Amino acid sequence: MLELFSALALVLVLEGLVYAAFPEQMKKLLASIQSTPASTIRAAALACAGVGLVLLWLLRG
Repeated sequence: MLELFSALALVLVLEGLVYAAFPEQMKKLLASIQSTPASTIRAAALACAGVGLVLLWLLRG
């Protein structure tokens, strides 16, 4: 359970750094997401989840 919370904390740190470093670009990105079809967002999210699972599998063996 500690690993899960550590991973979530790391996600928050990384997202916070991106928003702090590039606030204007993040605003533009979020605005452009609204005009993106849901199917495209879903496909990108599933692809990211798949890449994450493969990376976990490789790292954890």
